Amino acid sequence: MSKQSGLGDALYVAGHNLSGDIGSLGRIGGGPATLPVTGIDKSAFERIGGLRDGSLEFSAWFNPETAADNPPNTEDRAHAILSGLPTADQIVTYCRGTALGKPGACLVGKQINYDPTRGDDGSLTIAVQALGNAYGLEWATRATDGIRTDAAATDGAGQDYGAATAFGLQAYLHVFAFTGTDATIKLQESADDGAVDPWTDVVGGAFTALTAGPTAERIATARDQAVERYLRVVTTTTGGFSNLEFAVFIAKNDVEVTY
Repeated sequence: MSKQSGLGDALYVAGHNLSGDIGSLGRIGGGPATLPVTGIDKSAFERIGGLRDGSLEFSAWFNPETAADNPPNTEDRAHAILSGLPTADQIVTYCRGTALGKPGACLVGKQINYDPTRGDDGSLTIAVQALGNAYGLEWATRATDGIRTDAAATDGAGQDYGAATAFGLQAYLHVFAFTGTDATIKLQESADDGAVDPWTDVVGGAFTALTAGPTAERIATARDQAVERYLRVVTTTTGGFSNLEFAVFIAKNDVEVTY
């Protein structure tokens, strides 16, 4: 794989695709805090790992448009989504490319600011920061090709994760639009992409049934759960739906993790 630029990236916030309103990203960071434990007999610092953390910082262009301003557009833009400073956790995902298998940095976090800056050239940008809550930043693999649109129950394409593992997984969902009665988005697994080993549901791999959007969710399986080499995303329904626009990201654990 050759070196890449950041062209063609995306940013999703709580089921809203704000990519067109984002000018740049600052810190996309995570990992454990470092705790100094230096003894007085040492000539250099000693540190151990502390709590897991993460943050996503970005700059948005001021865009006050709402869905009501431009029918049949169904999306509120950056100002309407971000200026309210929601107190509940928000799922924020930076997408390094939008094709199936591309990486994404996923964060359950608190949005802590909405700070406009008006430049002397007339530009108006807003600084936004989300700080991790409970899980820290997780790099995941995109399990849908772009923003996937299903008009009925659909089996998605399988994605090769390299090998079977025994430490469970986490998955993130952004639902951008939904029309219908209900839909369930879930993960399935197979040892060989369904060639001989049939696809089966991942235990604990189903998101909450949908009746409306936009919305976003994080799920996690058991920490010691076996996960097959191939994974795919499928949609099911009991009452039917005509439009479901969504993206899923999967973080498959190669080692034991705790939160």
